Amino acid sequence: MPDYRDVIARRAVLELTDGDVVNLGVGIPTLVVDYVGDKDVVFQSENGCVGIGGLAAVGQEDLDMGNAGSLYATITPCSSFCDSATSFALIRGGHIDAVILGAMEVDEKGNLANWKVPGRKVAGPGGAMDLVAGTKKVIVTMEHTKDGKSKIRKECTLPLTAKGKVNTIITEMALMRVTDKGLVLEETGPGVTVADVVAATEADLIIPEKVGTFS
Repeated sequence: MPDYRDVIARRAVLELTDGDVVNLGVGIPTLVVDYVGDKDVVFQSENGCVGIGGLAAVGQEDLDMGNAGSLYATITPCSSFCDSATSFALIRGGHIDAVILGAMEVDEKGNLANWKVPGRKVAGPGGAMDLVAGTKKVIVTMEHTKDGKSKIRKECTLPLTAKGKVNTIITEMALMRVTDKGLVLEETGPGVTVADVVAATEADLIIPEKVGTFS
């Protein structure tokens, strides 16, 4: 049985097209590189690398090469490096085609909350606020629930990172699109029924006549 994180990462790859420049957040998004296959996609890390690869194998780490989550990473043959200001100029200038990031909550209007954890001291939203504002397509990859509670809500309860910027939500249970009419359930995950998704989701879902599946 595949790890739910791999299931999510594998499905996220299908949202990317040849020629895309894609920023990857921490956690599940870092696994996307492992499933990109022959797609001609360039991954960008906000700490200043265009052409970052997957995680480095144990014993082959370069202590000077890390991804946005401070994990040891590899680089591709055509990688380039820049300072943080230049990296964020790429992001703010609209040169990133897609960002794949995690979230604490997303709601049916595409609002995103990804940094504030009640009862815990956190530094702030980091680069996520710039990324979701300056990127053409925002894909959220996350667990469907946390401690038995839905992370896909009618309205976010945590402080927002951005309003109305999320396009697609991918969890181990479902793929949902944010539309002008509401949140559309397009696909269910492995071994999951439409009824399962509805029961685990606080937000209202639009259920098309045909719902696909992914594995």
